[in-house]
Amino acid sequence: CLDLEGVLVPEIWIDFAERTGIEALRATTRDIPDYDVLMRQRLDLLAEHGLGLPDIQSVIDDMGPLPGALEFVNWLRERYQVVILSDTFYEFAAPLMRQLGYPTILCHRLEVDGQGKVVDYHLRQVDPKRASVKAFHGLNYKIIATGDSYNDTTMLAEADAGILFCPPDNVIAEFPEFPVAKNYDELRAEFSKASESL
Repeated sequence: CLDLEGVLVPEIWIDFAERTGIEALRATTRDIPDYDVLMRQRLDLLAEHGLGLPDIQSVIDDMGPLPGALEFVNWLRERYQVVILSDTFYEFAAPLMRQLGYPTILCHRLEVDGQGKVVDYHLRQVDPKRASVKAFHGLNYKIIATGDSYNDTTMLAEADAGILFCPPDNVIAEFPEFPVAKNYDELRAEFSKASESL
């Protein structure tokens, strides 16, 4: 199980902040661990600046996977079943999934009005990444998970093996129980090591 943003693709909201010049949109779950607080802040900023889903999608259309991400996903697919568990939205993910060869992704939905204004968001469920790993365990799967941020740590803890990928120092300090990979070669090595012990 993989997180999407920060692991396979750049942070969508950071790219959008750079494009719009709205500095407060740079905040991610690396900065604000409470996802609802973060999303309410984002929705308020979008409304304040008159921005909607088409504006965000135009930025996403110009994005691509992180260098080496597609090769990493292909390497994983040769060895494991791959599922992306993300706190992004289906309305954002489609063009990025195409560029990654359409891996399975479980994420959330946006509520958009007729003018393209994002009026709300709908989580698939509470703590969806952890719940998904728990459900896979119920199907007798062994899970190796990787993510980069606060919102990934319950998924990593629920997995049989959890790995932080290029996390910020504050996440490393708060979650020393997880090994850290700083590039895809190190992440491959951590996946291989974890799979040998499962």
